Amino acid sequence: MEYNTQKKKLLLPEYGRNIQKMVDHIMTIEDRAERTRAAKTVIDVMGNLYPHLRDVPDFRHKLWDHLAIMSGFKLDIETPYPLPSIDKINEKPEKIKYSTNHIKYRHYGKSVEKLIDKIKELEDPEQKRALIVLTANHMKKSFLTWNKDSVEDEQIYNDINAYYGCPIILPEGMTLSNPKDLLQKKSKPSSNKPVVKNNNNIKNNKRDNNNHTYYKKNYKNNDQQGNNKNQN
Repeated sequence: MEYNTQKKKLLLPEYGRNIQKMVDHIMTIEDRAERTRAAKTVIDVMGNLYPHLRDVPDFRHKLWDHLAIMSGFKLDIETPYPLPSIDKINEKPEKIKYSTNHIKYRHYGKSVEKLIDKIKELEDPEQKRALIVLTANHMKKSFLTWNKDSVEDEQIYNDINAYYGCPIILPEGMTLSNPKDLLQKKSKPSSNKPVVKNNNNIKNNKRDNNNHTYYKKNYKNNDQQGNNKNQN
């Protein structure tokens, strides 16, 4: 018995071993025109394995690329698309540059630092006041997200001053939102759809009421007949 582990390794296992055997057979055909015709047939078979991808852009182009990969880039045929090179396939992706920015208070995040910078740039006192209140409430919400205990507004004011670099002039009479209001989840809107009555239930209820009335009448009639017999 021959096991799959003893066979040749599949370069693209998603197409299966039969497709790989077809590609290997194409490489043994000497005539280039005949080899090209056989390759087009194999491309059609490969496309039938994934019919849901036919509407994907460049789907046929990908199939020809896969055919080249399964042949080890040794297949000499006429292709409607330029085939990829083995160096391009083996090329390593570029390293992702990770952010190395220092965040002063991680529980507030980077967005708060950007908001503080925006406050410094604003000149309109009304806009500056509104943004200070918005930023302070956002900081309080972020603080409560990581620390479920209640936080004093004075702590938030001190952190704003630490971000700002100097004591910031806070709006007079400024009060932050209640912790419950900040952490309260938005409730789903109630549906105003009218209640649809089930006609079958209504019919069944009417039928039950009619039967009850029918049996009640018969019960009275039987009682009257029984009383008449007793009197006779």
